[in-house]
Amino acid sequence: MSSSRRTVSEKAQRFTESVIREMSRVCTREKGINLAQGFPDFAAPQAMKDAGCRAIQADINQYAVTWGAPRLRAAIAKRTHAYNGIAVDPERMLTVCCGATEAMIATLMAVLDPGDEVIVFEPFYENYGPDCILSGAVPRMVKLRAPDWSFDEQELARAFGPRTRAIIVNTPHNPTGKVFTRAELEVIARLCQEHDALAVTDEIYEYILYDGAQHVSLATLPGMHERTITISGLSKTWSATGWRIGWAIAPPEMTAGIRKVHDFLTVGAPAPLQDAAADALDFGPEYFQGLAAEYAVRRDLLARALEDTGFGVVRPRGAYYIMTDVSKLTDLDDVAFAMQLVANGGVATVPGSSFFLEPADGRRIVRFCFAKKRDTLENAARVLRERLGARG
Repeated sequence: MSSSRRTVSEKAQRFTESVIREMSRVCTREKGINLAQGFPDFAAPQAMKDAGCRAIQADINQYAVTWGAPRLRAAIAKRTHAYNGIAVDPERMLTVCCGATEAMIATLMAVLDPGDEVIVFEPFYENYGPDCILSGAVPRMVKLRAPDWSFDEQELARAFGPRTRAIIVNTPHNPTGKVFTRAELEVIARLCQEHDALAVTDEIYEYILYDGAQHVSLATLPGMHERTITISGLSKTWSATGWRIGWAIAPPEMTAGIRKVHDFLTVGAPAPLQDAAADALDFGPEYFQGLAAEYAVRRDLLARALEDTGFGVVRPRGAYYIMTDVSKLTDLDDVAFAMQLVANGGVATVPGSSFFLEPADGRRIVRFCFAKKRDTLENAARVLRERLGARG
């Protein structure tokens, strides 16, 4: 018996499932090497895992405080002040969420109303589009242009208008690896203040930096502490994407809204893992220095293989992805090329169209992830050379 009743909301029909997660499933089916999804294939820190086991055995297994266990909030506030230079009241300015992903959607739902405009730099992490749709906002795109992925100041200024409520700033940036400079952030800060707009920063890759790049938190610039929501988490720096521990730091009145939305989205992040995360946040400087140094080796290993096989490569200054141009390799579009590359034990990548509002803008681009063991990257390099040949 047929029915004309709508089965899916209009919102849900406006976006697709994650292309990144889909490529991981395709990779598993094809028995390929997964350089698509941004998760490490190596172990999380032993000390953090031991702390998680101790917390479980100590019966820290019931709900934590909805917006985060006090011990974890104190640890986040301490590290954020020491590293980012942001003063954080853990009682009134901090919400622990189920990963930075939930922190972002909880934040946007807490501060946006339907019809509000949100400025997003493009290419963008694929979640931001659906996040805008789910929160009722209208995205306004501003281009980042290779090779340095800079933005045009006048284009950015034109994107601000009477309905602008917020701008999303992701630094270090996924998918390009751009690290926004202090001068660029000062331009953004000035425009936010001129237009009374909020800034929502995604700083999940804040410790993964190369070639002398410096991470600057927008909230530390003059006039921005009271209008910036800073998002980060455990997933990338501590190689624990499955733990789902993230956080949002915001002025008290915004935090009150974020906490309410978070409460009814997920109630809270896993209690024993919150306890272990507090230990991890207290790791010494040698941990963070070693992390960046090891990722630099992995970046260069993969970049050389991609350059040797004909990809157009811009080496990132942060995060753990390489955006590549495939124009010299194929006439196929990004999706067809990615499917061809992963087939029959190949290498999984992410089609570039998933990072653009207009898919055609990414049809000659694919993204590789190098958050993998060196052996994994060396195997991927071998497969790429076998399939594509060395280009001298």
